[in-house]
Amino acid sequence: MQRASRLKRELSILTTEPPPGITCWQNEDQLDDLRAQILGAADTPYEKGIFNLEIVVPERYPFEPPKIRFLTPIYHPNIDSAGRICLDVLKLPPKGAWRPSLNISTLLTSIQLLMAEPNPDDPLMADISSEYKYNKQLFLLNAKEWTEKYASQ
Repeated sequence: MQRASRLKRELSILTTEPPPGITCWQNEDQLDDLRAQILGAADTPYEKGIFNLEIVVPERYPFEPPKIRFLTPIYHPNIDSAGRICLDVLKLPPKGAWRPSLNISTLLTSIQLLMAEPNPDDPLMADISSEYKYNKQLFLLNAKEWTEKYASQ
């Protein structure tokens, strides 16, 4: 019950006051199955891209973080080909930083920040990470190409 009312409140805030460049909505009538879109930030290789994400809210939410993954392919050291995201706030302690005080809006904003500033020291994609570290021009070129190919409307 608590989970449902919290989710309804969070969705209502996401609808009325969404973070800049982020939208989130229910997938059909499932309260625990959400979709989100993140616009690629200006001055990043993801600029003008529209990235779709799937958010699955677990039974134990907010005591357990939602499972979020990219549906749109993205060239990024911290996001793998299945769309899984390596980000501490998406995992429970001790390895992660999830806390019940966080919400879906915060998580989506964190993902948006990760897109703009990858963390090559905690990669899911080792090859993309070393490209980001040692050949940034090539990384930027590849990321921009993928954005044009998969995330352009």
